[in-house]
Amino acid sequence: MAVLLPSLSASAGRMTSGERRFAERILQKLEDDYSVWYNVPVGPKQLHPDFVVFHPSRGYVVLEVKDWKLDTIQSLTLSTATLLTDRGLVNEVNPMTQARVYALEVATALERDPALRRSAGQPYAGKLIMPYGWGVVLANITRKQFESTNLGEVLPPGNVICQDEMTESVDAERFQKRLWDMFTQVFSCKLSLPQVERVRWHLFPELRISSDSGQFGLFDEQGEKQSIAIPDLIKVMDMQQELLARSLGSGHRVIHGVAGSGKTMILGYRCLLLARTLSKPILVLCYNVTLAARLQQLLSERGVAANVSVRNFHDWCKDMLTTYQLEKPKYDRDYGAYTAELVEKTIHGVDIGQIPRAQYGAVLIDEGHDFEPEWFKLVVQMIDPDSNAMLVLYDDAQSIYTKKQRRKFSFASVGIQAQGRTTILKLNYRNTLEILSVAKAFAEELLNPQESDEDNAPIIAPESAGRRGSIPELIRCASPYEEARLIADQIEDERAHGRSLSDIGVLCRKQRQMDAISHQLKKRGIPVRVAKDQDDKRTLFEGEPSVKVVTLHSSKGLEFGATFIPRICEMPGKNEDESDEARLLYVGMTRATERLVMTQVGESDFSLRLKQSIGQVSSLA
Repeated sequence: MAVLLPSLSASAGRMTSGERRFAERILQKLEDDYSVWYNVPVGPKQLHPDFVVFHPSRGYVVLEVKDWKLDTIQSLTLSTATLLTDRGLVNEVNPMTQARVYALEVATALERDPALRRSAGQPYAGKLIMPYGWGVVLANITRKQFESTNLGEVLPPGNVICQDEMTESVDAERFQKRLWDMFTQVFSCKLSLPQVERVRWHLFPELRISSDSGQFGLFDEQGEKQSIAIPDLIKVMDMQQELLARSLGSGHRVIHGVAGSGKTMILGYRCLLLARTLSKPILVLCYNVTLAARLQQLLSERGVAANVSVRNFHDWCKDMLTTYQLEKPKYDRDYGAYTAELVEKTIHGVDIGQIPRAQYGAVLIDEGHDFEPEWFKLVVQMIDPDSNAMLVLYDDAQSIYTKKQRRKFSFASVGIQAQGRTTILKLNYRNTLEILSVAKAFAEELLNPQESDEDNAPIIAPESAGRRGSIPELIRCASPYEEARLIADQIEDERAHGRSLSDIGVLCRKQRQMDAISHQLKKRGIPVRVAKDQDDKRTLFEGEPSVKVVTLHSSKGLEFGATFIPRICEMPGKNEDESDEARLLYVGMTRATERLVMTQVGESDFSLRLKQSIGQVSSLA
């Protein structure tokens, strides 16, 4: 069965009767190596063809679907159709001309890429390496009716699918032949997977993943500029991620996803879509102040800051108390008590009607595994019931702030109605196979999947997407001073080999470990930003490219090509829960997309376990 994007269930409500029948026929009659996009923006000009049908060994065809009946067509020329409707006579563009323009625009966009052009010395050098065509689907006109008129003078018969040629009983081969007879020319082609990804990269700029921006590369700032330089290595959301992102639909949605499965990227796509369609503002919440600042910066760059607010949950509570002139708690150095009182006062303000409900068209929650049940109960009330749009991203294996009893958490109990609208993402795209294997081996007991229905929050063991790289390193140093020097040496080497400083992160368990490392970097003239307090976290990604030095807690939701974790030997610390610390280190290790270096100046249970895990992975390499 072909892949339809968005899914039929998500698209049916905005389809005409003819479009829906044609979509059903596509799913029934085309094999699973076909990809079909319905009414999504295409190419640099963001055109909206009804259907684009693509096959890596066939090429693509652009189709316009019309529910016209013979008696509604008053006249049809090469440029215009005049139709008799309830509103009187209406002029529309000839759908064949429209489909042709769309198909040629797609070809122009693809031909900009040398990897998608015929090479010099071949026939038609410089032209697209795949065939393409265009056509019209007349959903309510049979072939006999079509041939009884002069419609064929402006709608070439070979480029038309009629009502009786898209019935449920039609032969699959005949249906496919109707499609491929629409090509202007036919020749053999067989696109590789990288070439298919290049096609999607050009056609759908919103799917692009920038090498520099990692999971946030969805917001590629040059995405719609026709002058953009085409990178050698193309990265796009994979088909499962694209299908999910395009098909989320309305209502409450929950995505359970492992670290690196693209949850935040899907949230970003959803944000941009909702910002274009909702009149009320959109609220994005997360626990991590650093992640909130990063998301706000990137969404602001995309021009949706006026419609989308990204806040750390407690900052949002403070905003509510300030905006509606309610008394705020005083901060007396007990941060836990201060934030708890912030939440209590906000809940009370809503309960007594001083803070209005239904303020937002949509609420999206990243890192929902760090939210307490009462927080969910509060924010659910903030959603406008007319739009009722909510998205929660969840991975209990990364829950590093909440208590163990939260594992049996029920969404329905806090007002999140996501039964039948829950998705599980198990495939990890962020980490190399080697990094993920070491992290999984280290935290194996932690990641044992638990039996759970879809309304609860299961722990999901990640599966690798298969990307390869170097094996993580655990290096022993003679002293903390030597450890800081070694990390600085390694960072200098990374920069010398072309890595952006913003793609390098140092993740520390304790704030005191940050000083020695940042001091070494500053001595060598390496720009560095250290996230020690709340203000530092909010501005971490501002200014020139720089190495980011953060705590393991603050690293949640972030990622770096080269990641350094010092002082493994101090984990777990005295009076610290071993399971919680293992979970925290697992989160830190899975921030690394390409290279992971861990250091120690002594031994601990964790360093011994890591040695064993690295040894296991090395023996299988």
